[in-house]
Amino acid sequence: MSFFSGLKVIVGLELRQRVRGVAWYVLLGIFVLLVAIVTLLVGVVARSSYMGNSETGGWLYSLIIYFVLLLGTLIAPALSGNAVNGERDSGTLATMQVTLVSSAQIVLGKFVASWIATLAFLVASIPFLLISSAFGGLAPITVLLSVLALALELGVIAAIGVGLSAILARPLFSIVVSYLAVAALSLGTLIAFGLGGIAVQSEVRATTISPVYSSSDGSYNESNTFTCGPPTTSTYSTPRFDLFWPILSANPYVVLADITPGQFDSHGNPQDLFTAIGSGVRAAQITPDLSPDYDYCSENGYSMSKTSEEIYASTVPSWFVGLALHLLLAAGALTWGIARTKTPARKLASGSRVA
Repeated sequence: MSFFSGLKVIVGLELRQRVRGVAWYVLLGIFVLLVAIVTLLVGVVARSSYMGNSETGGWLYSLIIYFVLLLGTLIAPALSGNAVNGERDSGTLATMQVTLVSSAQIVLGKFVASWIATLAFLVASIPFLLISSAFGGLAPITVLLSVLALALELGVIAAIGVGLSAILARPLFSIVVSYLAVAALSLGTLIAFGLGGIAVQSEVRATTISPVYSSSDGSYNESNTFTCGPPTTSTYSTPRFDLFWPILSANPYVVLADITPGQFDSHGNPQDLFTAIGSGVRAAQITPDLSPDYDYCSENGYSMSKTSEEIYASTVPSWFVGLALHLLLAAGALTWGIARTKTPARKLASGSRVA
Protein backbone atom coordinates (compact mmCIF):
# COMPACT_ATOMS: atom_id res chain seq x y z
CA MET A 1 0.00 0.00 0.00
CA SER A 2 1.42 3.38 -1.01
CA PHE A 3 1.64 6.21 1.49
CA PHE A 4 -1.14 8.26 -0.08
CA SER A 5 -3.43 5.24 -0.43
CA GLY A 6 -3.18 4.56 3.28
CA LEU A 7 -3.64 8.25 4.01
CA LYS A 8 -6.79 8.29 1.88
CA VAL A 9 -8.21 5.31 3.79
CA ILE A 10 -7.74 7.01 7.17
CA VAL A 11 -9.20 10.30 5.93
CA GLY A 12 -12.23 8.51 4.49
CA LEU A 13 -12.88 6.59 7.70
CA GLU A 14 -12.57 9.71 9.83
CA LEU A 15 -14.89 11.79 7.67
CA ARG A 16 -17.54 9.06 7.53
CA GLN A 17 -17.50 8.83 11.31
CA ARG A 18 -17.85 12.59 11.70
CA VAL A 19 -20.81 13.07 9.35
CA ARG A 20 -22.66 9.99 10.56
CA GLY A 21 -24.17 11.75 13.56
CA VAL A 22 -26.86 14.43 13.65
CA ALA A 23 -24.79 16.71 15.90
CA TRP A 24 -22.49 17.68 13.04
CA TYR A 25 -25.35 18.99 10.93
CA VAL A 26 -26.91 20.77 13.91
CA LEU A 27 -23.60 22.52 14.52
CA LEU A 28 -23.37 23.64 10.90
CA GLY A 29 -26.96 24.85 11.03
CA ILE A 30 -26.28 26.93 14.14
CA PHE A 31 -23.22 28.40 12.47
CA VAL A 32 -25.17 29.38 9.34
CA LEU A 33 -27.85 30.97 11.52
CA LEU A 34 -25.27 33.01 13.44
CA VAL A 35 -23.57 34.19 10.26
CA ALA A 36 -26.96 35.18 8.85
CA ILE A 37 -27.68 37.22 11.97
CA VAL A 38 -24.28 38.95 11.75
CA THR A 39 -24.85 39.70 8.06
CA LEU A 40 -28.29 41.18 8.78
CA LEU A 41 -27.03 43.31 11.68
CA VAL A 42 -24.12 44.71 9.68
CA GLY A 43 -26.49 45.53 6.84
CA VAL A 44 -28.83 47.37 9.20
CA VAL A 45 -25.97 49.31 10.80
CA ALA A 46 -24.56 50.21 7.38
CA ARG A 47 -27.92 51.51 6.21
CA SER A 48 -28.50 53.55 9.37
CA SER A 49 -25.00 55.08 9.22
CA TYR A 50 -25.29 55.91 5.49
CA MET A 51 -22.23 53.87 4.58
CA GLY A 52 -21.56 53.39 0.90
CA ASN A 53 -21.89 50.01 -0.76
CA SER A 54 -18.11 49.66 -1.08
CA GLU A 55 -17.61 50.32 2.64
CA THR A 56 -20.40 47.91 3.56
CA GLY A 57 -18.92 45.15 1.40
CA GLY A 58 -15.46 45.42 2.94
CA TRP A 59 -16.64 45.46 6.54
CA LEU A 60 -19.21 42.71 6.01
CA TYR A 61 -16.74 40.41 4.26
CA SER A 62 -14.01 40.86 6.87
CA LEU A 63 -16.47 40.34 9.73
CA ILE A 64 -17.65 37.05 8.24
CA ILE A 65 -14.08 35.84 7.73
CA TYR A 66 -13.20 36.70 11.32
CA PHE A 67 -16.37 35.01 12.55
CA VAL A 68 -15.35 31.80 10.77
CA LEU A 69 -11.90 32.02 12.36
CA LEU A 70 -13.45 32.61 15.79
CA LEU A 71 -15.71 29.60 15.44
CA GLY A 72 -12.81 27.58 14.11
CA THR A 73 -10.72 28.35 17.19
CA LEU A 74 -13.66 27.24 19.34
CA ILE A 75 -14.60 24.09 17.42
CA ALA A 76 -11.34 22.75 15.97
CA PRO A 77 -9.78 21.74 19.32
CA ALA A 78 -12.90 19.73 20.16
CA LEU A 79 -12.89 18.05 16.74
CA SER A 80 -9.19 17.19 16.75
CA GLY A 81 -8.15 17.07 20.41
CA ASN A 82 -9.13 13.40 20.91
CA ALA A 83 -8.51 12.08 17.39
CA VAL A 84 -5.76 9.61 18.37
CA ASN A 85 -6.08 8.98 22.11
CA GLY A 86 -9.85 8.61 21.65
CA GLU A 87 -9.13 5.64 19.39
CA ARG A 88 -6.72 4.31 21.99
CA ASP A 89 -9.35 4.57 24.72
CA SER A 90 -11.92 2.72 22.61
CA GLY A 91 -9.39 0.01 21.75
CA THR A 92 -9.44 0.61 17.98
CA LEU A 93 -6.03 2.26 17.63
CA ALA A 94 -4.17 -1.02 18.15
CA THR A 95 -6.27 -2.61 15.41
CA MET A 96 -5.15 0.05 12.95
CA GLN A 97 -1.53 -0.19 14.08
CA VAL A 98 -1.27 -3.89 13.19
CA THR A 99 -2.43 -3.23 9.62
CA LEU A 100 -0.30 -1.98 6.73
CA VAL A 101 -1.13 1.60 7.71
CA SER A 102 1.86 3.35 9.31
CA SER A 103 1.83 5.67 12.31
CA ALA A 104 2.51 8.64 10.05
CA GLN A 105 -0.49 7.75 7.89
CA ILE A 106 -2.72 7.45 10.97
CA VAL A 107 -1.73 10.79 12.49
CA LEU A 108 -1.59 12.72 9.21
CA GLY A 109 -4.85 11.16 8.02
CA LYS A 110 -6.63 12.25 11.17
CA PHE A 111 -5.12 15.72 10.77
CA VAL A 112 -6.35 16.06 7.18
CA ALA A 113 -9.83 14.86 8.19
CA SER A 114 -9.98 17.34 11.07
CA TRP A 115 -8.82 20.12 8.77
CA ILE A 116 -11.49 19.28 6.19
CA ALA A 117 -14.15 19.17 8.89
CA THR A 118 -13.13 22.63 10.09
CA LEU A 119 -13.07 24.01 6.55
CA ALA A 120 -16.72 22.99 6.24
CA PHE A 121 -17.58 26.12 8.22
CA LEU A 122 -15.80 28.24 5.63
CA VAL A 123 -17.72 26.49 2.85
CA ALA A 124 -20.99 27.07 4.71
CA SER A 125 -20.27 30.80 4.83
CA ILE A 126 -19.80 31.11 1.04
CA PRO A 127 -23.36 32.39 0.40
CA PHE A 128 -22.81 35.22 2.85
CA LEU A 129 -19.39 36.01 1.38
CA LEU A 130 -21.09 36.29 -2.00
CA ILE A 131 -23.63 38.67 -0.49
CA SER A 132 -20.84 40.87 0.85
CA SER A 133 -19.05 40.82 -2.50
CA ALA A 134 -22.25 42.04 -4.18
CA PHE A 135 -21.81 45.38 -2.39
CA GLY A 136 -18.47 45.88 -4.14
CA GLY A 137 -15.33 47.45 -2.73
CA LEU A 138 -13.50 44.11 -2.42
CA ALA A 139 -10.12 43.71 -4.08
CA PRO A 140 -9.62 40.20 -5.52
CA ILE A 141 -6.21 39.95 -3.82
CA THR A 142 -7.86 40.65 -0.45
CA VAL A 143 -10.36 37.84 -0.98
CA LEU A 144 -7.68 35.39 -2.13
CA LEU A 145 -5.17 36.11 0.65
CA SER A 146 -7.76 36.22 3.43
CA VAL A 147 -9.27 32.86 2.44
CA LEU A 148 -5.84 31.23 2.12
CA ALA A 149 -4.69 32.62 5.46
CA LEU A 150 -7.92 31.50 7.14
CA ALA A 151 -7.57 27.99 5.71
CA LEU A 152 -3.96 27.78 6.90
CA GLU A 153 -4.81 29.01 10.40
CA LEU A 154 -7.62 26.47 10.71
CA GLY A 155 -5.16 23.80 9.57
CA VAL A 156 -2.66 24.89 12.21
CA ILE A 157 -5.28 24.56 14.95
CA ALA A 158 -6.30 21.13 13.67
CA ALA A 159 -2.66 20.01 13.55
CA ILE A 160 -2.00 21.15 17.11
CA GLY A 161 -5.09 19.30 18.33
CA VAL A 162 -4.28 16.04 16.53
CA GLY A 163 -0.63 16.22 17.58
CA LEU A 164 -1.54 16.71 21.23
CA SER A 165 -4.05 13.86 21.05
CA ALA A 166 -1.21 11.57 19.96
CA ILE A 167 1.23 12.95 22.55
CA LEU A 168 -1.06 12.92 25.59
CA ALA A 169 -2.76 9.78 26.85
CA ARG A 170 -6.03 11.23 28.15
CA PRO A 171 -8.56 12.64 25.63
CA LEU A 172 -9.98 15.21 28.03
CA PHE A 173 -6.51 16.46 28.93
CA SER A 174 -5.43 16.76 25.29
CA ILE A 175 -8.60 18.71 24.41
CA VAL A 176 -8.03 21.10 27.32
CA VAL A 177 -4.37 21.61 26.37
CA SER A 178 -5.44 22.24 22.75
CA TYR A 179 -7.81 24.96 23.93
CA LEU A 180 -5.05 26.41 26.11
CA ALA A 181 -2.65 26.48 23.14
CA VAL A 182 -5.22 28.30 21.00
CA ALA A 183 -6.01 30.68 23.86
CA ALA A 184 -2.30 31.40 24.32
CA LEU A 185 -2.02 32.43 20.67
CA SER A 186 -5.31 34.34 20.48
CA LEU A 187 -5.60 35.93 23.94
CA GLY A 188 -2.23 35.30 25.59
CA THR A 189 -0.38 37.36 23.01
CA LEU A 190 -2.74 40.31 23.59
CA ILE A 191 -2.33 40.06 27.36
CA ALA A 192 1.46 39.77 27.14
CA PHE A 193 1.60 42.74 24.77
CA GLY A 194 -0.58 44.91 26.99
CA LEU A 195 1.11 44.01 30.27
CA GLY A 196 4.58 44.33 28.77
CA GLY A 197 3.88 47.78 27.35
CA ILE A 198 2.41 49.00 30.64
CA ALA A 199 5.18 47.50 32.76
CA VAL A 200 7.99 49.12 30.74
CA GLN A 201 7.56 52.88 30.59
CA SER A 202 9.83 55.75 29.62
CA GLU A 203 9.90 59.31 30.85
CA VAL A 204 8.84 61.97 28.37
CA ARG A 205 10.20 65.50 28.80
CA ALA A 206 8.04 67.86 26.77
CA THR A 207 8.91 71.50 26.13
CA THR A 208 6.00 73.80 25.38
CA ILE A 209 5.91 77.43 24.22
CA SER A 210 2.42 78.87 24.48
CA PRO A 211 1.13 82.25 23.29
CA VAL A 212 0.01 84.76 25.90
CA TYR A 213 -3.05 86.60 24.60
CA SER A 214 -4.18 90.11 25.42
CA SER A 215 -7.80 91.05 24.88
CA SER A 216 -7.63 94.61 26.18
CA ASP A 217 -8.30 96.08 22.74
CA GLY A 218 -11.21 93.75 22.04
CA SER A 219 -9.39 91.89 19.25
CA TYR A 220 -8.58 88.70 21.13
CA ASN A 221 -7.94 86.44 18.16
CA GLU A 222 -5.93 88.76 15.95
CA SER A 223 -2.38 87.67 15.23
CA ASN A 224 -0.84 90.83 16.74
CA THR A 225 -2.53 90.50 20.13
CA PHE A 226 -0.31 87.85 21.72
CA THR A 227 3.25 87.39 22.85
CA CYS A 228 5.19 84.17 23.23
CA GLY A 229 5.45 83.00 26.78
CA PRO A 230 8.56 81.40 28.27
CA PRO A 231 9.24 77.72 27.54
CA THR A 232 7.77 75.35 30.09
CA THR A 233 8.88 71.78 30.69
CA SER A 234 6.67 68.94 31.82
CA THR A 235 7.46 65.29 32.40
CA TYR A 236 5.24 62.25 32.29
CA SER A 237 5.54 58.52 31.65
CA THR A 238 4.48 56.77 28.47
CA PRO A 239 4.10 53.00 27.90
CA ARG A 240 6.56 51.38 25.49
CA PHE A 241 4.34 49.16 23.39
CA ASP A 242 6.87 49.51 20.56
CA LEU A 243 9.17 47.12 22.43
CA PHE A 244 6.56 44.35 22.58
CA TRP A 245 4.69 44.57 19.28
CA PRO A 246 6.50 41.48 17.86
CA ILE A 247 4.45 39.40 20.31
CA LEU A 248 1.33 40.29 18.34
CA SER A 249 2.76 38.71 15.20
CA ALA A 250 1.99 35.29 16.73
CA ASN A 251 -1.72 36.12 17.03
CA PRO A 252 -3.76 34.35 14.31
CA TYR A 253 -6.19 37.27 14.05
CA VAL A 254 -3.29 39.65 13.48
CA VAL A 255 -1.78 37.33 10.86
CA LEU A 256 -5.09 37.32 9.00
CA ALA A 257 -5.32 41.12 9.18
CA ASP A 258 -1.71 41.82 8.26
CA ILE A 259 -1.51 39.47 5.29
CA THR A 260 -4.22 41.34 3.38
CA PRO A 261 -3.33 44.64 1.65
CA GLY A 262 -4.67 47.76 3.33
CA GLN A 263 -7.86 49.31 1.96
CA PHE A 264 -8.38 53.01 2.77
CA ASP A 265 -10.83 55.69 1.72
CA SER A 266 -9.92 59.16 0.45
CA HIS A 267 -9.42 60.39 4.02
CA GLY A 268 -7.00 57.61 4.97
CA ASN A 269 -9.54 55.66 7.06
CA PRO A 270 -9.76 51.84 6.97
CA GLN A 271 -12.46 50.33 4.77
CA ASP A 272 -12.55 46.88 6.34
CA LEU A 273 -11.79 45.15 9.62
CA PHE A 274 -8.55 43.67 8.26
CA THR A 275 -7.12 47.13 7.66
CA ALA A 276 -8.44 48.50 10.96
CA ILE A 277 -6.71 45.77 12.98
CA GLY A 278 -3.58 45.86 10.82
CA SER A 279 -3.26 49.63 11.20
CA GLY A 280 -3.70 49.40 14.96
CA VAL A 281 -1.02 46.74 15.28
CA ARG A 282 1.39 48.63 13.03
CA ALA A 283 0.84 51.82 15.04
CA ALA A 284 2.36 49.96 17.99
CA GLN A 285 5.65 49.75 16.06
CA ILE A 286 6.17 53.51 16.23
CA THR A 287 8.62 54.60 18.93
CA PRO A 288 7.21 57.45 21.04
CA ASP A 289 8.99 60.81 20.97
CA LEU A 290 10.62 61.16 24.40
CA SER A 291 11.56 64.84 24.01
CA PRO A 292 8.82 66.57 22.02
CA ASP A 293 8.78 70.33 21.42
CA TYR A 294 5.46 72.13 21.07
CA ASP A 295 5.79 75.70 19.84
CA TYR A 296 2.24 77.01 19.60
CA CYS A 297 3.55 80.47 18.67
CA SER A 298 4.79 79.12 15.36
CA GLU A 299 2.54 78.33 12.44
CA ASN A 300 4.05 74.84 12.21
CA GLY A 301 4.70 74.46 15.90
CA TYR A 302 2.93 71.15 16.16
CA SER A 303 2.20 68.40 13.68
CA MET A 304 -1.15 66.88 12.93
CA SER A 305 -1.61 63.24 13.85
CA LYS A 306 -1.00 60.76 11.04
CA THR A 307 -3.87 59.03 9.32
CA SER A 308 -4.21 55.26 9.46
CA GLU A 309 -3.02 55.06 5.87
CA GLU A 310 0.14 57.04 6.65
CA ILE A 311 0.87 54.85 9.67
CA TYR A 312 0.29 51.72 7.60
CA ALA A 313 2.64 52.90 4.85
CA SER A 314 5.45 53.88 7.25
CA THR A 315 5.63 50.55 9.11
CA VAL A 316 6.52 46.97 8.22
CA PRO A 317 4.35 43.82 7.95
CA SER A 318 4.83 40.92 10.34
CA TRP A 319 2.42 38.26 9.06
CA PHE A 320 5.17 36.04 7.63
CA VAL A 321 6.82 35.75 11.06
CA GLY A 322 3.58 34.72 12.74
CA LEU A 323 2.60 32.32 9.97
CA ALA A 324 6.04 30.68 10.01
CA LEU A 325 5.78 30.26 13.79
CA HIS A 326 2.33 28.69 13.47
CA LEU A 327 3.49 26.28 10.78
CA LEU A 328 6.47 25.28 12.93
CA LEU A 329 4.16 24.62 15.89
CA ALA A 330 1.87 22.51 13.70
CA ALA A 331 4.75 20.55 12.17
CA GLY A 332 6.34 20.02 15.59
CA ALA A 333 3.09 18.76 17.12
CA LEU A 334 2.48 16.32 14.27
CA THR A 335 6.08 15.09 14.23
CA TRP A 336 6.05 14.48 17.97
CA GLY A 337 2.64 12.83 17.69
CA ILE A 338 3.88 10.44 14.99
CA ALA A 339 6.87 9.52 17.15
CA ARG A 340 4.57 8.81 20.12
CA THR A 341 2.28 6.62 18.00
CA LYS A 342 4.99 4.41 16.51
CA THR A 343 4.98 0.74 17.43
CA PRO A 344 6.42 -1.06 19.25
CA ALA A 345 6.20 1.60 21.96
CA ARG A 346 9.09 1.71 24.39
CA LYS A 347 6.96 3.09 27.19
CA LEU A 348 3.24 3.61 27.69
CA ALA A 349 1.56 5.92 30.14
CA SER A 350 0.06 4.28 33.21
CA GLY A 351 -3.42 2.95 32.47
CA SER A 352 -3.06 3.17 28.68
CA ARG A 353 -5.26 0.72 26.81
CA VAL A 354 -3.52 -1.35 24.15
CA ALA A 355 -6.40 -3.34 22.65
